[in-house]
Amino acid sequence: MEKFIHTSGKRKSAIARATLSKGTGKIVINQRLIDVFHPKIARMKIREPVLLAGDVAKDLDFNINIYGGGSISQADAARLAIGRALAEYSPALKETFLAYDRQLLIADVRRKETRKPNCHGKARAKRQKSYR
Repeated sequence: MEKFIHTSGKRKSAIARATLSKGTGKIVINQRLIDVFHPKIARMKIREPVLLAGDVAKDLDFNINIYGGGSISQADAARLAIGRALAEYSPALKETFLAYDRQLLIADVRRKETRKPNCHGKARAKRQKSYR
């Protein structure tokens, strides 16, 4: 029986669900190969945990479904899902990922600060006073 590992990752409002399976090293995002995912920096972010894993990830396929958020948030969510899947597949990678970047295994929970009244759409900027 083929071994499947299902993981998920979140960043802001982007949610990624990843399925790891035996294969040839393909990364498929929303039924398309990673090569059509733009911008290029997002592609590089998604490939980061696979490059760190090295030979372990050479014969694994990743099928990722992402929705919500912007392109970089989606890339961060996919990166987290791939990192978690690889750490579950090969527990020895967990220390490698934590030493390199904690966000490969643990979600970044920061969100946009909500805007306040009389702040012109910004969270903290206030209207200037002159007193003269």
